[in-house]
This record gives sequence, C-alpha cells and structure tokens, in this order.
Amino acid sequence: VLWEGLMNSDPRAWNLELRTHLLGLALLLCTFGVGCATALHPEPPAVFEDYRVGAPDALIVTVLPDPIIQESVVVRPDGKITIQLIGDVDADGRTPSQIAAEIEERISRYKRGARATVAVTSADSSTVTILGEVKRPGTFPLRKNTRLAEALGTAGGPTTFASLGSIQVVRGMNGRSGQADVIPVDLGEIRDGNLSTNIQIYADDIIYVPPTVLAQVGYAFQAVLFPLSPLLGIANSFVGSALVP
Repeated sequence: VLWEGLMNSDPRAWNLELRTHLLGLALLLCTFGVGCATALHPEPPAVFEDYRVGAPDALIVTVLPDPIIQESVVVRPDGKITIQLIGDVDADGRTPSQIAAEIEERISRYKRGARATVAVTSADSSTVTILGEVKRPGTFPLRKNTRLAEALGTAGGPTTFASLGSIQVVRGMNGRSGQADVIPVDLGEIRDGNLSTNIQIYADDIIYVPPTVLAQVGYAFQAVLFPLSPLLGIANSFVGSALVP
C-alpha cells in the first residue's frame, strides 16, 4: 500500500521522501559505527601516581612560621638536598610530601611549630629512553602526561625500516617477579584507529622499535662487508691501475 501510494504521488515528492529516508538511515549507520569504534578501541586508562623526586630536579623548600626559611635547591647526583639547620636530607625516590615531613620533624628541635612545604619547580629527572628504528634515538624529558605515539613523535617517529607491529615498552621492576615488564605495542594498529595499545608512558620507561626482518638481513650483510670495504677499495685501485696502458 505504501509503495502504491508513493508510485501514485508526485514524482518530485516521491524523490524527496526517498532522499529523506536514505539520509536518516545513513546518519543512523554513521552514529552506530562511530559509537562501536569508540567503544571497541579506546585508549587504555592512565594510572597517575604521586611524583617522586630525583636528580637533577629543582625544588623550593619553605619552612614556616617567622622567620621564614625558603631555599631553592637542586637534587644532587647522590639524591640529597641540603637545608639550613639540619644539613642533608634524602630526596631521591621520595614524594615532595615525604621530604617535607622529614624536614618538619628534624627542624622542629630548632624551630617550634615548624611547617614545611616542598614544591617541584623543574622535573628534569622524569625521562623516557627511545631506542631502535627511530629518527632521533635518545633520552627525552617527560614534561607532561604522554602516551606512546606522542613519545615516538618526540624522537622523530619510526624510520622506514621499523617493524611497527613489534614495538616493546620496557617498564621498571615488577616487585612480584623481580623482572622488568615488557609491554608489546602495535603502532600500525594505533595508526589505523585501534588505540588499545597507545599506553601511558611513565618515567624511566624504555621504548624499543625493532627493525623489520629484511632490515635485519641488510644490517647483517653490512656488518660482514664493512670490514672488507678498505680491502675492496685497494683491490679496485690495483685493478684500475693495471688496466691503464
């Protein structure tokens, strides 16, 4: 009945009605498709931990009440800072609140009702190391919350010889196993919209981008032939001079 009604109606009205239905169906499919893609391939949640100080972080230590003690200090390579009245304080691997608690406890014998605060003004100890098939391998500071794809961008991105599906993130020491955790990452999947391995990068992580199998073979040939290149050059020169009349 609906079909007969449409066929008997004005062709222009029928065409407009058909376009409206098709547009509605297309919008419904697009909405459903985007929703499914977002639900199936989201980025993994980031777990934020209290910042732990290390060398060469810069700190400002303030001790109240009056007379106020305020010092700008840099964590030394031995992990310590020096504060008036109490001398050296361990800072490496501790949170600012833990450092402040020790300063309060030790300085209270000289300053009644002491209240200490420790603020991080430069977090230079928080770094990530990126090795392998990237354009600028090295160690880079983590100035903000960073995920894997962004970290690789700071190193110039992968080279043409990189195996995008075999990237590894080496993370710290697992207290239960006593070994570092190795997290596999597929940059090719991330590029195609699957963000499930675009993990959060933390201080002291090591990102390794391995070469492809063909690149490994090429590097092996290069390692074998490179020591012979001076000899080949001499041989070519000898042959060339011998052929000259």
